Amino acid sequence: MQFQVINSPFNQEQVDLLNRLVPTLTENQKSWLSGYLAISQSATVSEAAATTEQEAPVAVVSSENTAKKEKREVTVLYGTDTGNSQNLAEEFTQKLEQEKFKVTLSSMDDFKPKSIKSVQDLLIVTSTDGDGDPPDNALSFYEFLYSKRAPKLGGVRFSVLALGDSSYEFYCQTGKDFDARLEELGGERIHPRVDCDLDFEEPAEEWFEGVFAKLNENNGESEQGQSSAGTVTETIEGQVTYSRSNPFRAEILESLNLNGRGSNKETRHLELDLEGSNLYYQPGDSLGIFPENDPELVNELIEEMDWNPDESVQVNKQGDILSLREALTSNFEITTLTKPFLEKAVALTANNSFKKLIDSDNREEINAYLDGRDLLDLVRDYGPWEATAQDFVNILRKIPVRLYSIASSLKANPDEVHLTIGTVRYQAHGRDRKGVCSGQCAERTEIGDKLSVFVQRNDSFRLPENPDTPVIMIGAGTGVAPYRSFLEEREELDIQGKSWLFFGDQHFVTDFLYQTEWQKWLDDGVLTKMDVAFSRDTAEKVYVQHKMKEKGKELYQWLVEGAHVYVCGDEKLMAKDVQSTLLEIIETEGGLSPEEAEEYLTEMRKQKRYQRDVY
Repeated sequence: MQFQVINSPFNQEQVDLLNRLVPTLTENQKSWLSGYLAISQSATVSEAAATTEQEAPVAVVSSENTAKKEKREVTVLYGTDTGNSQNLAEEFTQKLEQEKFKVTLSSMDDFKPKSIKSVQDLLIVTSTDGDGDPPDNALSFYEFLYSKRAPKLGGVRFSVLALGDSSYEFYCQTGKDFDARLEELGGERIHPRVDCDLDFEEPAEEWFEGVFAKLNENNGESEQGQSSAGTVTETIEGQVTYSRSNPFRAEILESLNLNGRGSNKETRHLELDLEGSNLYYQPGDSLGIFPENDPELVNELIEEMDWNPDESVQVNKQGDILSLREALTSNFEITTLTKPFLEKAVALTANNSFKKLIDSDNREEINAYLDGRDLLDLVRDYGPWEATAQDFVNILRKIPVRLYSIASSLKANPDEVHLTIGTVRYQAHGRDRKGVCSGQCAERTEIGDKLSVFVQRNDSFRLPENPDTPVIMIGAGTGVAPYRSFLEEREELDIQGKSWLFFGDQHFVTDFLYQTEWQKWLDDGVLTKMDVAFSRDTAEKVYVQHKMKEKGKELYQWLVEGAHVYVCGDEKLMAKDVQSTLLEIIETEGGLSPEEAEEYLTEMRKQKRYQRDVY
């Protein structure tokens, strides 16, 4: 039996640990543990009773000392799409609880906005969607704060940790907005906002230590704020625990091209071996991969700069040393340029054209240069460079983890995880380019090779707790991956509730990903309905949203029956078009105004009946 939050008194973190530990125990170990817990509980009750019966002298404590021991209540709210903000919020909450703080942890969607005026210390951890919008589970709270209903927040102290990607124009915008609005409403900032790029671990920890020190000032405790909890790590006695900070080296068991001959796409189906990792995942979770840069690109960069590939360089604040070639291959991003990087790089060259570009602060001109270019382009375009290899390494950001929606059920595939990865290839500025991780998986790995991986929990993309609840799954291309995991899971659990899949791609013959599996599930009744859209097979392009509109009346009836709707895929195009179509269907079939349709969808999101996994 798998432990779940809904069928046990444990929280999610404890459930994950138990699901890793219990299957590894022998019958003898289980019996011993059962006896140990029984004896431990009995001893605790006896000690408590004995303490109650003793007539101990009553200590007289001054009101001044009592005030020092009364810690302010802390509320931690998170807004997340991929799970990073949630993971950090949970980690910080655990640290504070270990220091005896009273902490309330909540996603922004589950928090009652009006109660914010009663909060004492508010910590916000939030990501930002690509166009500077709040993540889905932060929308309602964000809109409330910026509405006329938002109360004055005199007496509320706050601090914001913002997560983002500096390659986007509206970097960390949601965190910046929350920070500004809380101050505008009269809140007191107890620690400056920190904006984190993709390598967020170190700045996030520094933010927490700064906040922790400030919280402790209220209690007359350590100014340094060094929590005795330290960094929270999950451990199981006698076993190594694998995580983002300690990834597992997973062997590639299978690597297949899902596209047929003649397709202009290459979509890899990867199967990885998790045996011995104790990694646990649920449908809706993602797998993180630490990729490596293409050695050819690394060599070109080193040759262009006339660097010594074997030169030793420092790669982090801890003083770790690697060869330059190894650092550029496995540690640092060299395939994407960002505006913050250009602003640092301009100090390393005397090139006036580059200085003019940066000094102009012309966002459109800078964006045009950033588009499709990498570090090799930059060093070729704006030399000569007055910098050492270490100077460049000092301003590079860490190579970002790639997150992929898991395409398998652990129940159906014990000790395995499956992924669906679209290989990125394109030409820009006279050079052929390829995706860092997708290129590595397609061209530079073979069966038997290993990838460094970890599981990224995503509680914002979960199957309904009630197995009878209908589900509607909408995805295009690799966005269909999590629905394969959904249906494998439902098949294993023999779930009878209705399911409906909308899938889109370019061509029926070459791009119908997992076609035989969907057909089998249709025949077996695991999948109730399926509608497909192949955009390049007809004169007029047809996408998933067009198929939704065609079936609008039936789709709305499923919503009335309480169906959960899932959307996975490109945020800027597919996901936005799907949402617009969904609103149109709700408005037309429900006889609602546009405003009422928006409210209907908002309520679905609050009830976790409308969930998106977008990128």
